[in-house]
Amino acid sequence: MKVILFGATGMVGQGVLRECLLSPQVEKVLSVGRSATGLKEAKLKELVRADLYDYSGVQAELRDYDACFFCLGVSSAGMREADYRRITYDLTLAAAAVLAPLNPGMTFIYVSGQGSDSTEMGRSMWARVKGATENALLRLPFKAAYMFRPGLIRPLHGIRSRTPLYNAFYVALTPLLALLSRLFPNQVTSTERVGRAMIRAALYGAPKALLETRDINAL
Repeated sequence: MKVILFGATGMVGQGVLRECLLSPQVEKVLSVGRSATGLKEAKLKELVRADLYDYSGVQAELRDYDACFFCLGVSSAGMREADYRRITYDLTLAAAAVLAPLNPGMTFIYVSGQGSDSTEMGRSMWARVKGATENALLRLPFKAAYMFRPGLIRPLHGIRSRTPLYNAFYVALTPLLALLSRLFPNQVTSTERVGRAMIRAALYGAPKALLETRDINAL
């Protein structure tokens, strides 16, 4: 299959890109983002865009893909709801609304988060915004759409978070992450598992639209 990947330079996106490049079932990857990955791979093509809210002039490059793995995201820490919504909801839907009519057979997979609020009415700001984003994506005319809601993600194969606070957290917990994975298998996944689960869901489907850590690991 042919895959569009958003956020390939982030922690989750790096892991997903790695699995796509390794998978014999993925023949082509188009990385879309504000910066290049720096990788030189035969099946990797890159589309660097300063404005990820506007895809005018490049729609032909986004056509004829089988799946989109959307891994872009930011922490809500210290952000006002309007700002967080613009980066989380508006940016995601700007891309998805363009891709849906161009690729009617596409499967869209969005990295959301554990605790996202499908009612859009809870007290947690980030959870409301994530829930609203999920709901909007599920209404678009994709062949299928899956919302990945991972809890703690263990970075593997030298992958690091670009967010300093998150990176410090993962560095501090490195000795414990393997143990936590065994003790709490329904709460901890890895960049490798997320990438492989996305590929499997895009190829063969998943049992439900909202996939928690347990479901991601099962895939």
